[in-house]
Amino acid sequence: MTTPDSSPAGAANIATGTIATDVPARLDRLPWSRFHTLVVVALGVTWILDGLEVTLAGSVSGALKDSPALRFTNTEVGMAGAAYIAGAVLGALFFGWLTDRLGRKKLFTITVLVYLAATAATAFSWNFWSFIVFRFFTGMGIGGEYTAINSTIQELVPARVRGWVDLVINGSFWVGAALGAIGAIVLLNPAVIDPEIGWRLAFFIGSALGLIILVLRQWIPESPRWLISHGRADEAAAIVASIEARSGMLPQPGEKLPLTHLRPRAATPLREVFNVLFVVHRQRALVGLALMVSQAFFYNAIFFTYALILTDFYQVPSQAIGWFILPFAAGNFLGPLILGRFFDTIGRRTMIAATYALSGILLTGTGYLFWRDLLTAQQLTLCWSVVFFFASAAASSAYLTVSETFPVEMRALAIAAFYAVGTGAGGVAGPWLFGILIDTGSRGSVFGGYLFGAVLMLVAAVLAGRYAIKAERKPLESIARPLNAIDPVEGRVK
Repeated sequence: MTTPDSSPAGAANIATGTIATDVPARLDRLPWSRFHTLVVVALGVTWILDGLEVTLAGSVSGALKDSPALRFTNTEVGMAGAAYIAGAVLGALFFGWLTDRLGRKKLFTITVLVYLAATAATAFSWNFWSFIVFRFFTGMGIGGEYTAINSTIQELVPARVRGWVDLVINGSFWVGAALGAIGAIVLLNPAVIDPEIGWRLAFFIGSALGLIILVLRQWIPESPRWLISHGRADEAAAIVASIEARSGMLPQPGEKLPLTHLRPRAATPLREVFNVLFVVHRQRALVGLALMVSQAFFYNAIFFTYALILTDFYQVPSQAIGWFILPFAAGNFLGPLILGRFFDTIGRRTMIAATYALSGILLTGTGYLFWRDLLTAQQLTLCWSVVFFFASAAASSAYLTVSETFPVEMRALAIAAFYAVGTGAGGVAGPWLFGILIDTGSRGSVFGGYLFGAVLMLVAAVLAGRYAIKAERKPLESIARPLNAIDPVEGRVK
């Protein structure tokens, strides 16, 4: 019988069907290398795509209302946003379940293909219902991407920088928002192109980016952590060895690293997943739910209807909306980029609570000034840039929290569950509600919606400050013990 310490990659006990491996420890001690940069670019582009889609949907809302074929009302614009989110919710659940069963790599290829086909089809919409259906399937692709990509990034990035990397990648949503805004500026300009053709061409931007992503992802390996949980320890060790070789960091002879002891299995029963969510880690689940619901309502309600605020209350031409979104996007991207490192140094609990609380307070102040008609369109945009500097970091930390505080065997499905419930409650209802509030023409009604979003953020801040897990710089296996983990006995794998 081989002892688990006899080789750098650990060992397998064929008689008992167990393994001991140092793969997680080797992944966490890696220096930053070109491999990690490739992971960030190839996988992180998901958020750029989402930002692109959401911004295009918002920026072209005026063109959709003026379109001879569609002629949307404000409520229908809100419903289109809700359809996209509803698709993302169902896509996250379905593809999240598959991700934990079939692997990260297979699913982040399938989901981008779903996205590509659906967003291209959106350009050919001929009426309200066709647009709704295509946006729904676009959302399904993006929702599936969230689960497959978040879990993969968490499992490949070293623990010491996991918080900052995760926040920056989630914040890259706003790079996509800026691209969408620039695309809208050009494609919705009547002097350049007929707006009826322009809004259709705008949706092809995502398809072009998706094709590039598809090529880049061919060089991303399967998650070694997923492989060892499914008994494929040799494959996992080979992948890690390849990454180490490329980064110039090779294991030293006789070197011993902490071992993870597992009894692999093909799949985790759903009843066990539910037990972990509702019994074992119930407190973590409640914190994750509060974070996801509040940020989803806050973000989707405001951003999906941002263009409507400008066009209906400030008479900003629809083709000029992109110019207002650019500074808004800049504040959103700079927040995670600048504040992200503090989530690894000051810590998760303090930073999550602080960013959520500041977001709620600043939203209340901005909403009040809007209600009293004390802001121009430019001043409102500046206020939103400040609000979302903190709100973007807060929203990104919600995804970080739910993806790192649950075991590897159910990580993708856990992300999907929280995304589905949180976004379903906050993301679907938010755009629909704000579309109705804007249709009233009352600034007071809109302010009431802002106050509700602010209260949700403040409640989440209190819960995070009291109960959030202090996960900074810790290995994933120490934050949430794998469900198939076992304890070593007398130096051997039991």
